[in-house]
Amino acid sequence: MDETEIYQRQGLGNRLGFGERPALLIIDFVNSFNDPEWFGGGNIDAAIQSTVGLLAAARENNIPVAFTRIIYAEDGSNAGVFTEKAPRLKELTLNHPMSQIVPELTPIDGELIVDKTDASAFQGTALQAWLTYRRIDTLITAGATTSGCVRASVVDAIAFNYRPMVARDCVGDRAIGPHDANLFDIGQKYADVLSSNELIAYMNEVKSAA
Repeated sequence: MDETEIYQRQGLGNRLGFGERPALLIIDFVNSFNDPEWFGGGNIDAAIQSTVGLLAAARENNIPVAFTRIIYAEDGSNAGVFTEKAPRLKELTLNHPMSQIVPELTPIDGELIVDKTDASAFQGTALQAWLTYRRIDTLITAGATTSGCVRASVVDAIAFNYRPMVARDCVGDRAIGPHDANLFDIGQKYADVLSSNELIAYMNEVKSAA
């Protein structure tokens, strides 16, 4: 039996469709998540390279851009239970070289950098207020890892009634099995999963309409 049959029978996998005011959210594409000796591996580097074009299109079309990083205090005072699963996360402090956004995606003036201590980009951060102020209704997402911080952020995004769009070729994970499984599940329940080319075309259309 086709394993997708039960999803179809239950009416899952519907398209959310685009809104009128998108923003681009790039999750945890920092040096440590592009290094297999830290938290990288798998297809993360390829996803970063694909995100270069997505980011360029957002900038060309004046689409708001936000980045996230996992950042802990030097003394570990803001570390929580999340770090018990991955203690080395506590090494990602503000000035650590591995905490910095990868050079290919260096933020420019006017782009938001969200420092977080948990998986979701929304948990304990100012991201939602930033999106609300800009009247964003559609959240285009890239980043790492697909099974972790990307998934957590997308689940929260739809809970806050944004229309999450995941750029299929711009998200990555340290192992392909979790990446593929979570991308499938996200597409069935929480977001529209599209190619970066489709999302770039959408950003171009939004700019043209404006």
